Amino acid sequence: MSQRLMSLATLVFATLIASSAMPCSRFLWNNKLGVFVARTMDWPESTEPILTVLPRGMARDGGKLGSEVIVKENPARWTSKHGSMVTTMYGLGTIDGFNEKGLGVHLLYLSATDFGPRDTARPAVHAGLWGQYLLDNCATVKEALDAFNAIQVVMAEARGHKANLHLAMEDTSGDSAVIEFINSKPVIHHGKQYRIMTNDPTYDEQLALLSRLDFSKPTSDTPLPGNVKATDRFQRIAYFSALLPEPKNEREAVASAIAIARNVSVPFGAPYKNFGIYNTEYRTVINLTNLRYYFELTTSPNVIWADLSRFDLKPGAPVMVLNPYEGDLCGNVSEKFYKAVKAPF
Repeated sequence: MSQRLMSLATLVFATLIASSAMPCSRFLWNNKLGVFVARTMDWPESTEPILTVLPRGMARDGGKLGSEVIVKENPARWTSKHGSMVTTMYGLGTIDGFNEKGLGVHLLYLSATDFGPRDTARPAVHAGLWGQYLLDNCATVKEALDAFNAIQVVMAEARGHKANLHLAMEDTSGDSAVIEFINSKPVIHHGKQYRIMTNDPTYDEQLALLSRLDFSKPTSDTPLPGNVKATDRFQRIAYFSALLPEPKNEREAVASAIAIARNVSVPFGAPYKNFGIYNTEYRTVINLTNLRYYFELTTSPNVIWADLSRFDLKPGAPVMVLNPYEGDLCGNVSEKFYKAVKAPF
């Protein structure tokens, strides 16, 4: 990288420090074996993650947050067309997951989020069910974008945290999209090139920053930002993911994807500007081609995984759940899921 580019990058990074927000990261990798996507979940407390398998034929109400009705007029109501495997947050909504058709969704924090005023002429889905609405109804990114245009996403709040979220999704073709709400309007980036997402600043600004850096001749001397800011993590994913060798098998592909996620994880105790400590609670990797979900708690030495194809997804089948904090879990845990007392939503 030239001295001029280094100086420019340093200046841009410095001016963005104040706009950085709470961390999470997503990385999409289209390789010769299939489509793999990794994410980190970073939060100031446990999100109480539950791995959940949801069958087809489930009735949902986009205006209910748990038992609370937060959209009283014209909430979206639907019945799920596709089964899915997701990670829930606080038992109130889906934060990460995929469906049986190979569509994946990931919701990350973006402080600039502005869903805008309520338009009661449009059916509403609160932000905690935004991702689940797409998984329930859509098989591809294109279908999901069309379905998204038919609803209005509205704010939700839980445990004192507002759902200031932006959404990334991908499908088995490698197609990808990022959706943000800026100044009350949705901003959509659609295409296979949109592989990386972290947090603030907005995606347009992240891409502009990346375009100013030269990673065309990477070496061990290439300077990289090393802190936990969203801008730093975005740059590191871009750099290291471009160097990944083609995997020989699924094990190598998952190992490579989770290595990227670990590289941008937030260690315990790392300060995150004015927000305090937001360490990584868990990491996931989804093999969308083979419908397999890998999950790694940062407090556990083990990676666990489950195969969606091994679950009964027919209408009327039970909701199956697994608490990753329960017991000493390791390896394939598909058979360790158990019937939920009741559906989370």
